[in-house]
Amino acid sequence: MSSDAATVSHEVKRRRTFAIISHPDAGKSTMTEALALHARMISEAGAIHGKAGRKSTVSDWMEMEKARGISVSSTALQFNYASEHSTDDVPNVINLVDTPGHADFSEDTYRVLTAVDAAVMLIDAAKGLEPQTLKLFQVCRHRGIPVITVINKWDRPGQTPLELIDEITERIGLIPTPLYFPVGIAGDFRGLLDRRSGEYIRFTRTAGGAKVAPEEILDGDAAAAREGDEWTAALEESELLGEMGQDHDQEMFLAGQTSPMIFASAMLNFGVRQLLETLVELAPPPAGRADIDGSVRSVTDPFSAVVFKVQAGMDTSHRDRLAYMRIVSGEFERGMVVTHAQTGKPFATKYAQAVFGRDRSTVDRAYPGDVVGLVNAMALAPGDTLYIDSKVQYPPIPSFAPEHFSAIRVNTADKYKQFRKAMEQMDSEGVVQVLRNELRGDASPVLAAVGPMQFEVVTARMKSEFNVDTTIEPLGYSLARRTDADSAADLGRQRGVEVFTRTDGALLALFSDKWRLQFIQKEHPDLMLEPLVAAAD
Repeated sequence: MSSDAATVSHEVKRRRTFAIISHPDAGKSTMTEALALHARMISEAGAIHGKAGRKSTVSDWMEMEKARGISVSSTALQFNYASEHSTDDVPNVINLVDTPGHADFSEDTYRVLTAVDAAVMLIDAAKGLEPQTLKLFQVCRHRGIPVITVINKWDRPGQTPLELIDEITERIGLIPTPLYFPVGIAGDFRGLLDRRSGEYIRFTRTAGGAKVAPEEILDGDAAAAREGDEWTAALEESELLGEMGQDHDQEMFLAGQTSPMIFASAMLNFGVRQLLETLVELAPPPAGRADIDGSVRSVTDPFSAVVFKVQAGMDTSHRDRLAYMRIVSGEFERGMVVTHAQTGKPFATKYAQAVFGRDRSTVDRAYPGDVVGLVNAMALAPGDTLYIDSKVQYPPIPSFAPEHFSAIRVNTADKYKQFRKAMEQMDSEGVVQVLRNELRGDASPVLAAVGPMQFEVVTARMKSEFNVDTTIEPLGYSLARRTDADSAADLGRQRGVEVFTRTDGALLALFSDKWRLQFIQKEHPDLMLEPLVAAAD
């Protein structure tokens, strides 16, 4: 192994790259802040809407996000964390790829999940598994991404631990193996039983939860004396789980059969350090990836990366365009000239940045697992591959199944040129899928989205970034299927069906409802009608 390969190998072992998946309002942005706080990247945690006098979360930056208290865009956070599980004095490098929390932006979250090695499934203690969490978990299962489960908001009234564990097992077939068990019922969060050491981690609240919560480590006897029946109850339920075989097994976790579980309160910063320690100890480091031919590019091979997200309008003073790439192999050095696999053209990486909310910093060097933003990357789109030396091209990122469809048109003819440019921008970023056919023409393309709020983002950005006023007209379709040229002509003659070409060349047939789809499939079984990723039933 060359010295360069040895360096890359060492850096890879230090890295953990993951995303948090959750239903809206499960506390994802608050947990993101709490993790950054524990890593001492920020000095004080923020909360959405700046509740209780606290500032807005650092990772949410769009005005729409601030106004509504939601996460629309993806943000990549990198920080060092000195773990008790580190094998040397060098801290671990944590790459947290933040994702949209709102269900309408599932497609963006799906792209993020192509760039991570593990996921943290955040569940509200009171609400349990919710539809968006279920949908995203299925994507993790489809991609073979191991999942760590965090039961959040344990400081508020909620279900019992065993109820939540049973629900996860029964509804998604994932067996939780709690590493830390709560002492105190939901709403009376006192601390955590470390099931492997038998110790009690007792937390102390800080004012408004803005600082790291102090921890006190007690042995079993001291815990029993301090907490009495609450400690006894936690011990008994932990022993019951052990008898049922629900203890951590690393092979089963990496195989997607079990999920290490932690109970936490991101708002109070309880259980956050335990999550970081679990990520470092158990989450897999970056690994090689198969290209479109099935050959695996090792992490120590020459540089290659996949673009998984493109975002414009992040800097209001400049009409910039930032492409996020996940490094798959080799060492990245700012300024290196790479090849864009889709076009075969060279691409200079002079402007490479790390992005944390609105803050940016220059990246001079990065390694597999890291996420780097390339500025003014006009030619890059989600799913593109960049490389040096021997050619490699990774499989494209599948598009999510859209469920909402609207025609869009510019309000004034003199803005048509800007309108077309803006549509190209939204399309290339993947804000929405853009569909066209001869009947509607370029003047009135159809937007396809997972949720209607994506249409709001399009119209708001077209107005703010391109000064173009548009009108959105909802269409009477509710699901799409992939088809082919041979089937398109027959489908176009069916009532309640319209066929479009997506920008990537895929032919999509839109149906008014699932009954119409079922009827046509029954009457015309030879027609090609394939479901898309995460398609509705």
